[in-house]
Amino acid sequence: MKLKVLILGYGEMGHALEYLLANKHELRIWTRSGQTILENEAATAQIIIFCLPVTAHFDITNRIASSLSEGSLCLSIAKGLDESGMTAAQIFGRVLSPKHRYGVLYGPMISEEIRLGKLAFADVALSEAEDFQRIRMLFQGGTLTCKQVSDMTGSSWSVILKNVYAIIFGIADELQLGDNMRGHLMVTALAELSAIASSFGAETSTPYSYAGLGDLLTTATSKDSHHHELGRKLASGQFSEISGEGIHTLRMVEKYHLFDIESYSLFMLVRDIVSNPDTLKKRLNTYLNQIKTW
Repeated sequence: MKLKVLILGYGEMGHALEYLLANKHELRIWTRSGQTILENEAATAQIIIFCLPVTAHFDITNRIASSLSEGSLCLSIAKGLDESGMTAAQIFGRVLSPKHRYGVLYGPMISEEIRLGKLAFADVALSEAEDFQRIRMLFQGGTLTCKQVSDMTGSSWSVILKNVYAIIFGIADELQLGDNMRGHLMVTALAELSAIASSFGAETSTPYSYAGLGDLLTTATSKDSHHHELGRKLASGQFSEISGEGIHTLRMVEKYHLFDIESYSLFMLVRDIVSNPDTLKKRLNTYLNQIKTW
């Protein structure tokens, strides 16, 4: 069954989703610089996929909310917080009416690999569980495997936090701290990620799924990972153009005091390094000396 699908944004993931869907569904793509009218495109779409930063979600969702057909599904792949500290799921829940459906799709989905026809994996959390049948139809026969989960809060925070932790993996790799150090970082990052997500009401098992452990492992070790590369740049003294969803998450967590940063030593280490990158080696050595006393 062909679905009417609208992709919002045409960056790397927009291209990857086009690769997955173009030959199977009636596909439209909208960009800010394009000629098509957003509201008109949204009115005829059954599924609207947000391949946009979370910072754009509130404005775009507000623009299309009154145009959406009843039962249409808004689906976000964005892994960050907006300027008010909200997740994509929170924005959808606040802006959309009960007659509209929404969800998030998160996991190890490196766009370059998708466009090469390689496998990708994702958790899908939906406001209405029965909509997973549409997700099956959407990606049926392709290389993206989707698993349905019920914990939208846990999926959202797991995938948001992994971008922060991926930075320290890049730092460790650039400094050649070794595979054993990577093992320590993975255990510690996952424990902190799980505790933080739980503080928002997440289920304890969610951080061990595709949106958590799966995406953390991928983002923390892949040469194609933006945040791993950020860590490498910081460790090599390249302090300009340090940006990304993980950097923005650090700022929003501090600005809105979303949780107690000082309770999570590895998260705090990344925050301190990003805030004062010239102190990187000193802060890292302090952290390493501290863990020897655990």
